[in-house]
Parts: sequence; C-alpha cells; structure tokens
Amino acid sequence: MSVERTLKKLVSGVILDLDGTLLNTDGVVSEILKAFLVKYGKQWDGREAPKIVGKTPTEAAAAVVEDYGLPLSTDEFLSQFYPMLSDQWRNIKALPGANRLINHLRGHGVPMALASNSSRSNIETKIFHHQGWKESFSAIVGGDEVKAGKPSPEIFLEAAKRLNMDPSSFLVIEDSIPGVTAGKAAGMAVVAVPSLAKQSHLYTSADEVITSLLDLQLEKWGLPAFQDRIEGTLPLEPWYIGGPVIKGFGRGSKVLGIPTANLSPEGYSAILSEHPAGVYFGWAGLSARGVYKMVMSIGWNPYFNNTEKAIEPWLLHDFNEDFYGEELHLVVVGYIRPEANFSSLEALIAKIHEDRKIAERALELPQYLKYKDDPYLKISLHQDN
Repeated sequence: MSVERTLKKLVSGVILDLDGTLLNTDGVVSEILKAFLVKYGKQWDGREAPKIVGKTPTEAAAAVVEDYGLPLSTDEFLSQFYPMLSDQWRNIKALPGANRLINHLRGHGVPMALASNSSRSNIETKIFHHQGWKESFSAIVGGDEVKAGKPSPEIFLEAAKRLNMDPSSFLVIEDSIPGVTAGKAAGMAVVAVPSLAKQSHLYTSADEVITSLLDLQLEKWGLPAFQDRIEGTLPLEPWYIGGPVIKGFGRGSKVLGIPTANLSPEGYSAILSEHPAGVYFGWAGLSARGVYKMVMSIGWNPYFNNTEKAIEPWLLHDFNEDFYGEELHLVVVGYIRPEANFSSLEALIAKIHEDRKIAERALELPQYLKYKDDPYLKISLHQDN
C-alpha cells in the first residue's frame, strides 16, 4: 500500500504526554496507593484507576479520598501521599518504545515538546534519570504553568506557542481520555495509546488508537518512518521470565491445535504490566529437555475475552508428551505485532501460524540466534532434580 493512501495528516512537530505515555507511572502509583490505603483498612483494587489516569494531582487525590471514604481532606491526602510517591520517581521505568521514539525524533530533528498535568518540578524529577530526555524537548509545560490542565487544551496550545509553531502542525501522543480531549480541542492530530486495559473503545475522538508505542507508524503523519524492523520483527532489549509450566485453559491444543505452555501470572504481574499486549518471540529453555524456538502472546486474547492478562508461549517443537511442572525459562528478544481481535477462529489460527513462520525465520538471524546461548535458558538444566 502506498504511503499516500495511508497518510492521515501532515505534521511537523510532536507533543508527548509523560505519565502513562512515556513512563510506567501508573504501575508505581498503584503500588504506593496499595500500601497507603492499607493504613486506613482499605484495599486498592485498581477499579478507580479510570478516575485518576490523566487527571491533575488534586483531581486524582479528591477521587481517591471520596471513593474510599478516607477521613482526610484532599490536601491532607496529598501531603501524606506525595512524599511516599516522590521517593519512587527515580524508579519509574520508561514504557516500551519510549526511548526508541525520543531518540528517533531527535535524530531526525523533529521538534518535540513534553506536556503533562504534573507540576513542572515533578516532570523534571521524573525525567532526570532518563538519559537524553530533557535535552530532546524544545519545550516542557507542566500543569502548574497553565490556568487549567487537561482536558483543557491550554497546555498543548502553550507548548505550540513556545515552539513558535501552529497548533495544527502537531501530532499529540497521549494515553488518557482527558489528554486526547485536550489535544483535539487544541486542533491537533492525536494518537491514543490507552494505558487502561480493554478501554480502547472509549477513545473514539482520537485520530488513531494503538496498543503501544511499538506500533506507532510515524509515516502516517508525514514524519520519518522507523527503519529498525527486521523481516517483520522489531528487536527488543531482551527480557526474562520463567517458572513451572501449569495447566492452561486447555484451548491451545483443543480449540486451536496449538499446544501452548502456560506460565502462572502470579509473581509476574509487574513484568506483564510493563509489556504491551501483543505477539513476541525468543528462546525457551526446558529444564530436562533443552532449548527451543518460541513465539508467544501476552494479553487478554480478545477472541476468548480473558479477564486476566496472560502469557502463552508456544514452543516450536513437536513434543510427545506434556511437561506440566517442568521449569520453563524464556528469553524474549523481539516483537511481531499488537494483539488483535479476529472475526473467526480460522482467521485467528491462520494468524498464529503466520506468527510462527515469522519467528522461526527471524530466530535464524545472528541478531536473535546469539541469545540461544543465554545462561538463563540453561540455569535449571544443570540443577539436580
């Protein structure tokens, strides 16, 4: 398909949100909230997340105080909660694709601004530990530098003004509904990367909704395209996950004819929250058997409408028997595509087999093949049973 047919709008600058778009702030906030609410005999279950994502600190605090019936004023909550939170700012990780995006835009001289409902000092603290970020932005606008935060468009209009560019020449990348609303009200094109699971249907005003920054196609907006995909795959900084193989939903073999080796999500929720739903590949080490090629999905599997984020690796080898209980170690080295919904089981099965072919071929490339010898895959091979 030609670029002309896929071009949505020509832009010349990019304005990025910070929390939930570039940084995994929501994960840290949830952990601290959990600990904070225990002191008041309450339990954070994440259901209030939609009420705090993308809000100003005061709005988010008011929502928590009201929903949990805390015996505090909003100001008292903030004075107790924020010191706990600010201790953790330096530990917030960049979301997958964030460094890739910032480095790419900076390398191509695309003007960039950062616009967040957080205070300016808070933004500076959060990005301080991320090398190259601060100097990449020609403007940084905090929620305390404008009269009204998102969903008001003021913060984006101020960013455009500081870059001395027309608002309509910007692409905004946002994770929250207030942020998307603000970007559209500012007359800008908006790509939404929803930070809340299974909520993408609420982002109808965005020009495009994607699963993660890994799926961003800058050429749709007349910006320089990423050139780092190799044979249908995107190389990743390797990450590791492992544990005993458990019985899954049983549908891998029964319904799909694809025997997946399920890992328990317990103990891995933090890792799974860091990685977007989608199809990945790499190498799998089985304690008693050896190392195999592997393709896997992370996510809720829209076709089956799972309620819990799951990891389902498919070892690309014909095994004669089940290996429940055996230790399985995975090294994830690349990304293929976002999670998708399919109209039929046949379409889903066809896509999974296509994913297998892509992974099998890619894992022969030196860039990926070298990880077959990663010590993590063989750790349990030498342990006494």
